[in-house]
Amino acid sequence: MTKALDSYTSQPIKSPLNYIGGKYRILSQILPLFPRKIDTFVDLFCGGCSVGININQAQKIICNDNLKFLIDFYQFLQENDAELILQEIHNVIAKYHLTLQNVQGYNALRKDYNANKSPLLLFVLIAFSFNHQIRFNNAHEFNNPFGKNRSHFNPAMQENLLYFIRTLQHKPIEFLSLDFKETLDSLALTQQGFVYADPPYLITQGTYNDGKRGFSGWNENLEQSLLESLQKLDSKGVKFALSNVLIHKGKENHILKQWLDKHCFKVHFICTHYTNANYQTKHKDKTQTQEVLITNYNPLRESKN
Repeated sequence: MTKALDSYTSQPIKSPLNYIGGKYRILSQILPLFPRKIDTFVDLFCGGCSVGININQAQKIICNDNLKFLIDFYQFLQENDAELILQEIHNVIAKYHLTLQNVQGYNALRKDYNANKSPLLLFVLIAFSFNHQIRFNNAHEFNNPFGKNRSHFNPAMQENLLYFIRTLQHKPIEFLSLDFKETLDSLALTQQGFVYADPPYLITQGTYNDGKRGFSGWNENLEQSLLESLQKLDSKGVKFALSNVLIHKGKENHILKQWLDKHCFKVHFICTHYTNANYQTKHKDKTQTQEVLITNYNPLRESKN
């Protein structure tokens, strides 16, 4: 039995994708820091869509990502009946005889997906791929290996998918696949607008930001450009929140720190593990990851309005 649609406000909705850098596990920390009233919410780097799908206080939600295959997938879910999508998934699994051990069937499916880029085939590939990860090569071909004896379309994944689809179709969400600057330039945001930016983290590295897989990687120039764009939003009275890390494995994000030194933005430290740590502890341990949410407004003041 699937979750009731009207219960979506009582607990966070999980993305059907295992997206590296997804924010599902820290939603309880960042969502309360967002403004209570928003006319247009912009998820500038939506990725797995864990944030955008859980926004309830906006009149309009815009989810953008420059990975077009992701956006095609979300639009496919948005435009088709949930039960029919589920039926087609099981049809694909049967057609390719996908199991926990059939690597030949998986490779045949991957070959067919790379030939036609069907959003449905992409999801089934992800379901049976190693760690359910999304990975493309420089030719934009899906190349994640088979998750033998580990990955399959399990009941929990099915439940999450159906819940995600029904919530997606219930909310005023629009999808874009543009560069972040193009997205901001295309929108006429008012002071009731709100932009959430969760870019690839400059001082960490994953398959989503290494620039070696046919998609634009993240670098210092893009980091600086994003910070300048957020500063422009602030000058127009548009609220924003930025997820990032100040320190990771001994590395410091000097660009971000210098930017913070110049502006009176609020820095909220995010706990990314089960061990509680106070402010002093976080600053003494230079090897510990310091994940933050930076806002150009005071969330405490917002909560009183």
